Amino acid sequence: AVVSTQSTGDVVGKKQIIPMRRFMGGVGRHAQAKAFNTSGSLGAWPKKSATIVLDLLKNAESNAEVKGLEVDSLVVEYIQVNRAPQMRRRTYRAHGRINPFMCSPCHIEMILTETESIVAKEDEDAPKKKSKKKEARARARLGAE
Repeated sequence: AVVSTQSTGDVVGKKQIIPMRRFMGGVGRHAQAKAFNTSGSLGAWPKKSATIVLDLLKNAESNAEVKGLEVDSLVVEYIQVNRAPQMRRRTYRAHGRINPFMCSPCHIEMILTETESIVAKEDEDAPKKKSKKKEARARARLGAE
């Protein structure tokens, strides 16, 4: 949770970009997006979304403190954003017309878990496993020679 708070804070401060891969209409090209290998190096710094996620993380940390969990060992296990029902308002147009003025809110679901310890990386010196086909080919080569 500490890393995600820091990276989300970097988005607000325009130090780290969010690559835009799916909804790319009207998104500008930026040099920071080259690091993520997106098509056309498209990216943005969604300040409003980042601040909302930051507030959720802070809220989750304070909830963990109240429950007696260790805040430094919290990890974001699951996060999901769903559409919420649209709220209707009206906007007044020229010549006495009225158009709908809809907002599109969302529900953000986030699950944090406490990790026991950091898992050590496996040694590279360990022998790599071969498939049965490759082992059979190697035996056939040795038998042929």
